[in-house]
Amino acid sequence: MEKIMEISDFYAPELDVYARFTEAQLLNKDRPEEGLFIAESPKVIGRALDAGYEPVSFLVEKSRLEEETKWLPDRCVNVPVYTAEHSVLIQMTGFRLTRGLLCAMRRKPLPSVREVCGEARRVAVLENVMNPTNVGAIIRSAAALGMDAVLLTSGCSDPLYRRAARVSMGTVFQIPWTFFSEEETGGSWIGYLKSLGFRTAAMALRDESVEIRDERLKKEEKLAIILGTEGDGLAEETIQSSDDTIRIPMSHGVDSLNVAAASALAFWELGAGN
Repeated sequence: MEKIMEISDFYAPELDVYARFTEAQLLNKDRPEEGLFIAESPKVIGRALDAGYEPVSFLVEKSRLEEETKWLPDRCVNVPVYTAEHSVLIQMTGFRLTRGLLCAMRRKPLPSVREVCGEARRVAVLENVMNPTNVGAIIRSAAALGMDAVLLTSGCSDPLYRRAARVSMGTVFQIPWTFFSEEETGGSWIGYLKSLGFRTAAMALRDESVEIRDERLKKEEKLAIILGTEGDGLAEETIQSSDDTIRIPMSHGVDSLNVAAASALAFWELGAGN
């Protein structure tokens, strides 16, 4: 394979994007057209490539070079492949959890909410879900269980953060998603969703909430299922502005589920075709 370059110094500049840049630095909000993200594992990288994301470089442990990169020549000609001994790479935070292969990739411009919702009948909305593991798990469930798109408020973790993309098993590259912007929504993302024809259903533990199995909700032509942050749930304003509140029946004194688990149940019950 051409363009394989061995790194012997952990502080070599070629390793900066993998070892020293934070997720925020990679995102590069000041110059989003230069933003990068790190994809991890052949499956996640392959799905990103299938979605048209451009690879900048690869990083793989020397002992696994042949095993992990045997599929690259046909798809990534002339992209640098950096390799190093285990003793060098083990200095990277979290490297022990890495599944063989890393790839630095260029971000794409985000689509508008209107573009993402164009043909959608069911959308998942995440309000301030800050844990990247939960974001990745929710997106994986959304892709698998009948959601057409995922929309995120500005307080959410970015779906292209390395852990979120990994937990999603690359489905973050298969289902449309974007962030709400004040410029597009005019400051009211719920109002904007309603203007696009969606009935809004907030997942909240309220006396007036209907059960998630409610047949009326299942028959809605266009439905937005809104999920809140870990611990505090949805903002009161969001609940009050939603058309419905929905709940998952609990037993044994349990008051709620983790947001990722709750999302899977909601998508299964209310997703398109279910």
